[in-house]
Amino acid sequence: ITAAYVKIGFFRTNTDLLYHDEIHGDLFTQVTQTMDLLLTKYLQAGLSYQGIQRFETLPVPEAALRESVLNAIIHKDYSLGTPIQISVYPAKLMLWNPGELPLDWTVAKLKGKHPSQPFNPDVANAFFRAGMIEAWGRGIERILEACRIASTPEPRLRYEPSGLWVEFSFPALSAGAASDPIGPDSRPESRPESRPESQLGSLLAARVVFALEKRELGRAAIAAHLGHKTVSGELKKQIQRLREAGLIAYTLPAKPNSRLQRYRLTDAGNAQLAQISAVPSASSRAMSPTTTAP
Repeated sequence: ITAAYVKIGFFRTNTDLLYHDEIHGDLFTQVTQTMDLLLTKYLQAGLSYQGIQRFETLPVPEAALRESVLNAIIHKDYSLGTPIQISVYPAKLMLWNPGELPLDWTVAKLKGKHPSQPFNPDVANAFFRAGMIEAWGRGIERILEACRIASTPEPRLRYEPSGLWVEFSFPALSAGAASDPIGPDSRPESRPESRPESQLGSLLAARVVFALEKRELGRAAIAAHLGHKTVSGELKKQIQRLREAGLIAYTLPAKPNSRLQRYRLTDAGNAQLAQISAVPSASSRAMSPTTTAP
């Protein structure tokens, strides 16, 4: 169906788009890959330690983000030729879903107890049978609850004739962004020379490097180690880029298509890993939230 996909873009300002992605495929895949890109490429987690334990906190609770993406994909008006659009800024994330609320419904009603009345009943039923939603009309309430539990601001909901806006603000970045309109890349701790993972191309690439520390893994095993259900196109691209950069290598170089093929870190890859590990703020999503720091 025309425009049945999701667009994500990272903006410094409304007129300064740095990069963007489109997520196509079946609707289940769109949910999975949209979340994967948001968590590994577009959102930077805050870092803290308790003793030697490393913890990461996303600017938007993952449960709230997932529910927002699910709601958008399930309730989108697919008769319109416009994709779902997610705009990420240094201090906020805005999700726009083209569609309309049931007759006489308001944002206030959405935020309170209300019945399940999906815009696309068959789509909603498919997601219910897949175990991804409850089908009780609790989506918005679950988003608000996740934000309260995480002690982050509740999202701002705005309904207009063209669709519904859900806007999450990043409180930890708001003060800096207000005095720094070009975004976090201008601040010293975020400049490329201070961020070793920037040499890898993305945070997803950094996570792949960490996954291969002291072990050899195939692509499916790398995906599983990162918590991905499938080997996404983005993951394939990052693995290829790392291999071309000489940071990882085949374990069976003479048989690149072998089913036994795995990847290992090269000396250059191990050096890059050591460099990332030496700067805690540089690997904000390279390790899982409960991984013990070396």
